[in-house]
Amino acid sequence: MKRTILYITCAAMLIAGCKSMNNTQKGTAIGAGAGAAAGALIGKGSVWGVLIGAAVGGGGGYAIGKNMDKQAKDIKQAVPDAQVERVGEGINVTFNSALLFKINKSDLSDSAKASLDKIAGVFNDYPETNLLVEGHTDDTGPADYNMTLSEARAQTVAKYLQLKGVAPGRFTVKWYGETQPKYPNTDETNRALNRRVELAVVANDQMKKEAQSGQIDSTGTKH
Repeated sequence: MKRTILYITCAAMLIAGCKSMNNTQKGTAIGAGAGAAAGALIGKGSVWGVLIGAAVGGGGGYAIGKNMDKQAKDIKQAVPDAQVERVGEGINVTFNSALLFKINKSDLSDSAKASLDKIAGVFNDYPETNLLVEGHTDDTGPADYNMTLSEARAQTVAKYLQLKGVAPGRFTVKWYGETQPKYPNTDETNRALNRRVELAVVANDQMKKEAQSGQIDSTGTKH
C-alpha cells in the first residue's frame, strides 16, 4: 500500500512538473525519475507505458528526445490525419480505424495504403528506431471477436509497412480487443475513437548507445 501511494505521488509530481517543460525536457526528466511507474499510472494505455518505461534519461535521453522531435514533425507533415504525440523519449501515432479500415474489416483501403506509404518513408529515414503496433476496438460485439479483429488489423498494418521496406526486425505487434479504451464507450463518437491502431516509436539499442556516447548531439543530429 505504501509503495502504491509512493508511485502515485511520484507520478503526480512528475506530470505536474512536465507542464512547464518542452517534449525533450519531459523525456529527460521521466527517464531520470520514476518512468516505468508513471507510465503505468497515466491511464493512456499500454503504448504510453512502453514509451515512458523505455526512457534512457540524462544527456542520452535529451539527445534521443531531440531526434524524436524531428521524426514526429516529419510524421505529422507526411500524414496530417494521424494523431502524433511526443511521449517521453518516443512518439505515439494513432490512426482512427475509420481512416484505415471499413467496419468489421481488416483489409486496408486505398487511402489507408497511401497514408501508410508516407509514414513508411519516414520510418525508413529513421532506421534506428523500433516500432510497436497495437490493435484496439470498441466494446460493440463479442469480446473474442473484437480480440481477433484487433489482432488482424495490427498485423495488417505491420505487414504492409514491412512490404514498404521497413525492416521486420523493428516490429513488435500486440492486440487488446476492447480491453483498453481511450474513451468511455458511451456513444458512437467515443466508440469510433476507440476503434484504432496505435504505433509507438522508440530508440533501438544502437541509437541509445550513440546518444549516450555523444554520437547524437544535443540537437538530435548523428555524427
